[in-house]
Amino acid sequence: MRYRNLRFDIWLCLAIGALLSFLPVKIAKQILPKAYETYEEAHRVADGEIGGAAGESVYRAKSVKDLLSHDTFTVVSPGIEYRNRGGGYYGSYFMHALTLPSGELVAACINMDSVQSTGGDLYSGDSILPVGRIVYEDLTENETFLSQMEYKEKLSRTDFYVDMLGEGGRLSEEDYTELPITLIQIGTVVICFPLLHMLGSKLGLFPAFFVRKKKKASKWE
Repeated sequence: MRYRNLRFDIWLCLAIGALLSFLPVKIAKQILPKAYETYEEAHRVADGEIGGAAGESVYRAKSVKDLLSHDTFTVVSPGIEYRNRGGGYYGSYFMHALTLPSGELVAACINMDSVQSTGGDLYSGDSILPVGRIVYEDLTENETFLSQMEYKEKLSRTDFYVDMLGEGGRLSEEDYTELPITLIQIGTVVICFPLLHMLGSKLGLFPAFFVRKKKKASKWE
């Protein structure tokens, strides 16, 4: 296998571009936390709404029959059992294989911010899941998703999923800021690299990438 090293002028321009990205990244880190506050507020779900915390008045469903017979409901799950059966992405939603008290297994997207624990921590007592509703959809159309959901056990129903997310499911501040900061870093390097190399070429420090060919002299000249 043949290895090729980058030319000195190329990696030098890349390194300078990376250094220059520190300034826009620093500015972005001052702006993004405020933007995250707005984002967080927009994705906060009120108690009692779909994806919000379930109060005492919300019906506690124990079986698929209960889910289908109520417009809204919640499920009480022991500890963190509600996320111990794995899951998978269905479109842009991550769904868990949720075990109902009856033992039946259904797909559910859950707003983790609205899960309430009756014990001292997540591993003791029961977890009261957010307010949910049934969304009818043929899950078998996404074979990849279904294979992820059923790698341990078959779902009891594949003609619907439980929406316990609503307008919730916000990203963490770290995840929210990670992508724009990465794009700023890459964008700064992409913009600065050709400018730096062009400047270095004009000053005679670097060889030019593109050398203009001289026209052949005409025999009549």
